[in-house]
Amino acid sequence: MQDIKRRLKEMIVTELRLPDIKPEEIDDDAPLFGEGIGLDSLDAVELVVLVQKQFNVQIADMDEGREAFMSVRTLADFIRERSAPQTG
Repeated sequence: MQDIKRRLKEMIVTELRLPDIKPEEIDDDAPLFGEGIGLDSLDAVELVVLVQKQFNVQIADMDEGREAFMSVRTLADFIRERSAPQTG
């Protein structure tokens, strides 16, 4: 789980071009949007694509994305749950 969170933080800083933030400065529970890291709707679209590309996890709709993108922790949980092998 720590590895997913570390990768997410590095990806957010690097891919969304946030030069004033270091990955280790991002709190796991800080909001990604608004008063937290300060991402906007364009960043959200980019983040959806990055998560799909880097983790092979699909985000079905805006409601699912809104819930997953609350913080690094919620996004890591979302990825972990969706990438776990499904048992039948």
